Amino acid sequence: MEDKTGKNLRIAGIVLMALTTAMNILGGTGTVCAAFLTKKYPMIDILRPVDYRWLYQTFMIVTVLIGLVGIWATIGLIRGKTRAYQNAVIVLVVGTLVSGIHFYASLSIRGSATPANMKFFANVITLLIFLVFGLPGMRQRVNFSGPGDTTSQMTSGGLAAIMVGILILSVRTWVGASHVYEGNNWVDVLNIPLVVSGSILITGGIGLLLRVVYENSVASLSHRKKQSVT
Repeated sequence: MEDKTGKNLRIAGIVLMALTTAMNILGGTGTVCAAFLTKKYPMIDILRPVDYRWLYQTFMIVTVLIGLVGIWATIGLIRGKTRAYQNAVIVLVVGTLVSGIHFYASLSIRGSATPANMKFFANVITLLIFLVFGLPGMRQRVNFSGPGDTTSQMTSGGLAAIMVGILILSVRTWVGASHVYEGNNWVDVLNIPLVVSGSILITGGIGLLLRVVYENSVASLSHRKKQSVT
């Protein structure tokens, strides 16, 4: 049975998994310029005497697929599905391997791994934390495969949505100079979907947290009325 610390660690793990999943999806979709649009981005085209588009196309497709499976794994963690923890670890292991190869390839080909390195470190850190959660003693305290209570599910889902929304809205900032050419930031190409999706996630997350506060207040008030009657 989870104690308060175990529940908090469970929520933190879910938020980390959600953020890593978002990094994979953002990293995959962000590779489109190197995978398919090299002629539109001269800086990328000039740096490659050899045509590596096939490699980046593979990175893009595989990474997006990992991200989509990561969404499924994250939802499983929130709902406490059977094998939710094992599924999340498998996704993180695959994500670490693929992002590690991407990291090395970008460093070798372009001389720079940003932002592929950030995606790699996100997968590694989250994987290590989940492996710690699976150690004897921790496994009983941080239970991802139990149904849990509705409040815990809404709290973890709300916090995850808010953090992912913030991550998405801040992409233009943390991607930085790696996506700027002749004063233009390539992230602006995806500006509308990024703003829309990030705003929806933050709004939805806040809504879930407000619902938790409301339901807890109602339950507390009801409990006090019962005590006063008795």
